Amino acid sequence: MAETIREMTTKFAKLEKFEGVDFRRWKKKMHFMLTTLKAAYVLTTPRPAMPEEGAEESLEETRKRQKWDNDDYICKGHILNGMSDALFDIHGDALTDKELWDTLELKYITEDASSKKFLVSDFNNYKMLDSRSVTEQFNELLGIYGQFKLHKMNMDESIAVSSVIDKLPPSWKDFKHNLKHQKEELSLVQLASHIRIEESLRAKDVDKTKGKVEPGQPSVHMVENKTRNPNNKGHGKRKQENVPNSSNKKKKDLVCWRCHKVGHCKHDCRVNLGNNNGAGNSGASGSMNGSSGQVKGG
Repeated sequence: MAETIREMTTKFAKLEKFEGVDFRRWKKKMHFMLTTLKAAYVLTTPRPAMPEEGAEESLEETRKRQKWDNDDYICKGHILNGMSDALFDIHGDALTDKELWDTLELKYITEDASSKKFLVSDFNNYKMLDSRSVTEQFNELLGIYGQFKLHKMNMDESIAVSSVIDKLPPSWKDFKHNLKHQKEELSLVQLASHIRIEESLRAKDVDKTKGKVEPGQPSVHMVENKTRNPNNKGHGKRKQENVPNSSNKKKKDLVCWRCHKVGHCKHDCRVNLGNNNGAGNSGASGSMNGSSGQVKGG
């Protein structure tokens, strides 16, 4: 029994400290701990009365009162140890465990009653966004719905399911429409499964569209990676387009001083100086002979 109490005390040390919020949850955990220690009875059972003056007290009555005092001390210590340092300083002067317990209930249960209004407002005004994961937002709504049960605020699950469906983001319009027209009523667990499947399918569709080229956008696939055929020397070379060349226009204005024809220069002339046939050739050779006769005559 002593080992069991020691183990429970060790586990209790790992529990979260009471910070002034969610008193009902903390109260249940604390009561469970005190019940395990068999000391929770001091919260409801008054302390055994002292004997009147001159009256003798039996040994059994003395032991009951001493046991109650010991259990009350244990309960008070566990309750104070389960609080934050700030709350410990506020409530540390309580005389008995019951006085401390009643003070906490009076203070924080009253505050919980006022917080119910904020819970209802948070649930009704919650709006899901396309920019966030729908599954995460659904879990946040479940957290608020769980607070309803903690404060004993009963809401029919079918109403909660319908409210969550209405809060789905705008891009889920078709999905929302299909859920509303189902004949079978959904539970929150089933709705969570539908949302996870739908979100995973949408994620896959987004991945597929990323690999496709949108109409009007240049393709990123290049043909340069293709293996070249060594027998095809012209493969991969760009064909020159028939662009007018300015040099052709200049050649039309040229006159060869050798054959006196238009369209080429001297170094492009095909006239053979040794051939006397043709008018152009005879004129060219006559001019050359005349010049040579002048040289000889000199």
